[in-house]
Amino acid sequence: MNNYILSVDGDVDLDDTWEYIAADSVDAADRWIGKLFDAFEALGHTPGMGHRREDLTSYPVFFWPVDAYLIVYRA
Repeated sequence: MNNYILSVDGDVDLDDTWEYIAADSVDAADRWIGKLFDAFEALGHTPGMGHRREDLTSYPVFFWPVDAYLIVYRA
């Protein structure tokens, strides 16, 4: 069971990211998306990981880096 819900925009971003990477390598795209889903699982089990950026947004969101990407989420 997932402890997270992806937004519609987040789901679209994942599809776009997969397609971009898959243009060079489907295996690499699958590995990368798997890495992001591993992070989603970890964040779902331990909400509040990451940091806030009140200088960027007043929304109650956290930021969690995964290599060159940044997950923005609500706990």
